[in-house]
Amino acid sequence: MNLVVLQNWLDNASFAILFLTMLVYWGGAAFPNLPYLAALGTSGMVIANLCIATLLGARWIEAGYFPLSNLYESLFFLTWGITAVHLIAENSSRSRLVGVATAPVAMAIAAFATMTLPSQMQASEPLVPALKSNWLMMHVSVMMLSYSALMVGSLLAIAFLIVTRGQNIQLQGSSVGTGGYRSNGYRLHKATELISQPPTPAVENNGFARFETSSNGNGNGNTAVLNLVTTPESQAVASAEPLSPQRLSLAETLDNISYRIIGLGFPLLTIGIIAGGVWANEAWGSYWSWDPKETWALITWLVFAAYLHARITRGWQGRSPAILASAGLLVVWVCYLGVNLLGKGLHSYGWFF
Repeated sequence: MNLVVLQNWLDNASFAILFLTMLVYWGGAAFPNLPYLAALGTSGMVIANLCIATLLGARWIEAGYFPLSNLYESLFFLTWGITAVHLIAENSSRSRLVGVATAPVAMAIAAFATMTLPSQMQASEPLVPALKSNWLMMHVSVMMLSYSALMVGSLLAIAFLIVTRGQNIQLQGSSVGTGGYRSNGYRLHKATELISQPPTPAVENNGFARFETSSNGNGNGNTAVLNLVTTPESQAVASAEPLSPQRLSLAETLDNISYRIIGLGFPLLTIGIIAGGVWANEAWGSYWSWDPKETWALITWLVFAAYLHARITRGWQGRSPAILASAGLLVVWVCYLGVNLLGKGLHSYGWFF
């Protein structure tokens, strides 16, 4: 089969599969009593990932270089990275809500690359001299993988804010570091559970106080009761509508997996920036020239460095780091696409202008 025809078929197939997968994940969120939808959504992501991998492989064989030289190729590589990181996150969290957040973004990127870009921008062309280097694969691929991981982590942070309705809740099972204190202001226990520990002082619990009550034994032992006792410092949280145990459990999962995925993307971003500096010195004679792309890569690094510092050293969890990660999603898009839309700087190869 002609490789160009195969590529055209695969990019359309990838978009169609991602679109159907998005509908499956959304249907699973709307009808959680249909368990087969979760497996169907995961299968759709796997198939889309394999289709895009085959597309990039055919592109590599046809052009003779690693397919990351223009916008069309990088968009599909980004989509492949998002689907790959999605599968890691979903396998770790066992939550279909991961797909609810990531599938629409992957589908939109594939749709933009397939339907919006003109045909001349989709065709492979000979590399410009500056890109004829092994650093094309070593630097750009690592940067794109870091973008994928940071985007997925940020999307899960946004999902966390939606699930918790923006409430500032205490979580158990998330990050804890030098200055952190792991606790749970919303404590779930059974109606017949006896007192197992004394109340936690409000100062140690970051404004939340909790206690456990005993029962006279008349309960059936299967009823989950959610008790929240607040101090004067947490009246604003107490006045909000309490979250269900299911939402709290899901919020803890999303917070934890978002933190871990961003923790995966940040080292990749660091390695990519270092590799880019070495390549820049080889190609342009300077490790750093404050090119717009370089500047925004540094801004992206600083934003997620602040996120990880806040979580590991300061012990932040819940709403505050989720808001910071959500802002990081915008910064990543500006770094990846927004800078190049202007067509300015040393990195404007194969883009719009």
